[in-house]
Amino acid sequence: MTPRQILARAVFSQTAVYHADGRRQPRSVTTRALHGLLLLSVIGQLASSEFMNGPVPGQAASGLLLAHEYAGLAGAVLVTLFWLWALLRHGETKLVRLVPWGSGRAIRAVAQDALGQARGLWHGELVSEPDGALASAVHGLGLLTVAAMAATGTAYFFWPNTSLSALVLDVHSTIANLMWAYLLGHAAMAALHHLLGEDIVLRMFGIRRGTVVNMTRQPPHSPKH
Repeated sequence: MTPRQILARAVFSQTAVYHADGRRQPRSVTTRALHGLLLLSVIGQLASSEFMNGPVPGQAASGLLLAHEYAGLAGAVLVTLFWLWALLRHGETKLVRLVPWGSGRAIRAVAQDALGQARGLWHGELVSEPDGALASAVHGLGLLTVAAMAATGTAYFFWPNTSLSALVLDVHSTIANLMWAYLLGHAAMAALHHLLGEDIVLRMFGIRRGTVVNMTRQPPHSPKH
């Protein structure tokens, strides 16, 4: 399969319309492993940043700072592998659903899903669609935030004494704050679903099957005679 065919299948495939059909494709072992490792990496990096001193010119870096930097490089490798795997994998969430902002059709699907979620909340119902257009887009925003945090951290590690290094470090810190907000919001929503009796925490790691989002239009069933 050529790179163009891989890109077309993962990004531009017309099979990515968002309609639940009750047959959710279970997460592969690779997806669950990368997702879990990336989550642990992000939590560890955010936690360590709260207890370490920033780099001071002319002073040796502390052990915690060095651990943060090298763990950050490992996290950059992880997030790169995750994006590559999202491009190559079969039968799971496509890139156009994780990053729908370049497709008018996908953006409309996100807007429609958001309106549906809002209507459900208005009527006191919390709509659970873990593979829906909105949930996939939010997941993609988290992955983009992680990628940006890893990219700026890696850039500062390899080019610490340039004219832009201070700016890169400031951007890295700002993105880390956004990542804190994303993680806390994600955890709050997962806790809310759990309190309402849904096994969303288990479903995030593919332990139990839920519903699938299928973008293909199914032909109407012919009536039985």
